[in-house]
Amino acid sequence: MGVEHAAAPAVGAPLRLLVADDQPIIRRGLALMLDAEPDIEVVGQATDGQQALELAHALRPDVVVMDLHMPRVSGVAATRLLSAQLPRVAVVVLTTFDDDELVFEAVRAGARAYLLKDAAEAEVLETVRAVHRGESRLSPAVARKVLEQFRALAQGWHGAAPAAAPAPAEHAPDALEEPLSDKEERILALLADGCSNKQIAEQVFLAEGTVKNYVSRIMEKLHARNRTELAVKATGRHG
Repeated sequence: MGVEHAAAPAVGAPLRLLVADDQPIIRRGLALMLDAEPDIEVVGQATDGQQALELAHALRPDVVVMDLHMPRVSGVAATRLLSAQLPRVAVVVLTTFDDDELVFEAVRAGARAYLLKDAAEAEVLETVRAVHRGESRLSPAVARKVLEQFRALAQGWHGAAPAAAPAPAEHAPDALEEPLSDKEERILALLADGCSNKQIAEQVFLAEGTVKNYVSRIMEKLHARNRTELAVKATGRHG
């Protein structure tokens, strides 16, 4: 399976969605709920991570709603492979598990959102639409875990005893190849507050497309692999 080179979906087309969950009742219920929305089309249902990968390559959905604990290939492994092979496909994790390590593994694998299955229907729908717009979402409980972990790591970096010979700057955690400009710092602070690109554009008086370019550049400078990681780093700097 190679890396995706397909064209972007047509403007105004329904959001194409794949549901992956090994529990039939949950999978079918989610599919029915999501497919009932006029702007969403459920194009497939997968019973495990392996089938999710196969259907994603065959159907090219915009979003995959992914459970984590599934047979054959786990949701985390499937998310990692999807992020590498089909980078235009956004993964929304929807699971009953909020175990710290699972959360961090899913974020590192490339998940753009992480919700628990007790989330309200409106929250699931808004999250699916948000990731399709290029945004990232974490449920409040999960966001707290990620931010606490990031702050603990940051404190470890800043509180570590100095070594006999300091490491070169390029090997320091999150060392910047270039410093952020004042405008980039302002946009990063707004990201830490949970603002969308549109909200940021209104506050810094830029076009939404220009803000998107700024966000991409900030991701490069902070070595963030996706917007979720960038939001975590932003909160660590401005929280």
